[in-house]
Amino acid sequence: QVQLVESGGGLVHTGGSLRVSCAAVGTRVSITAIEWYRQPPGKERELVASLTSGGTTNYADSVKGRFVIFRDNAKRTAYLQMNNLKPEDTAVYLCKVDTLGYTDTDEPVVARLWGQGTQVTVSS
Repeated sequence: QVQLVESGGGLVHTGGSLRVSCAAVGTRVSITAIEWYRQPPGKERELVASLTSGGTTNYADSVKGRFVIFRDNAKRTAYLQMNNLKPEDTAVYLCKVDTLGYTDTDEPVVARLWGQGTQVTVSS
């Protein structure tokens, strides 16, 4: 059974940087596609960045040029590097990850999982 563990949120001043991560915990599992969402206080959840299994990235206009999505296959971890942060980036950040694993009898198992969310607060 695969679980996702998010980490890396925190408090930072305007212009600062943070990196949030999302690790897949389990045996014989790898991350394929990744999406990072955020939900500001009192607002709808929005897609911030995505990375396909083929390596194609997409970003919301509001973060383009400031955020970078990437993964470390060896660590089975997805990342969102956030630079030049602004107060409007304050939100709970959540990862959604597609995983590929194998059972003890080598049957492939695909799953789509959500992280628990991590708070990012940018002070002005």
